[in-house]
Amino acid sequence: MKRDIAFLMKWINFYPPFLGAGIRVKHVAPDFRTIRVEMKLTRLNLNAVGTHFGGSLYAMCDPWFMLILMRALGDGYIVWDKAAHIQFLRPGRGTVAAEFHIAQATVDDLRARADAGEKIEPTFTADVIGEAGEVVARVEKLLYVRKKNARA
Repeated sequence: MKRDIAFLMKWINFYPPFLGAGIRVKHVAPDFRTIRVEMKLTRLNLNAVGTHFGGSLYAMCDPWFMLILMRALGDGYIVWDKAAHIQFLRPGRGTVAAEFHIAQATVDDLRARADAGEKIEPTFTADVIGEAGEVVARVEKLLYVRKKNARA
């Protein structure tokens, strides 16, 4: 388990879409249920009006809830991103950050429901925060979760 987290921390920052946008994983909790990412404003993620490009703001938020839940539930479950929504609230300038967390109680509830045969579509929300503590954007992720079939 610790090896997986170390691997992620070492290599995810070199993932080309993250590297190009300047997205950096800054913290992964030992239980892998909390991940913090940051993105500095650079000429590579600048939009036409001098603030963070919206696609880069979304990219910094895209995979984390799915990866956290995949890890928390384990191999016996299917976890997919199903939909996403981003609301831009303020211009992003300087360094922005977001933290993604799924509580153990939520993981336990989803596992129990999936074990009972449900197909679950939980929604998770994260805020992108600017340097002054202001909410720059809010991202909602709709996931799809179910237990794998014995045949799958």
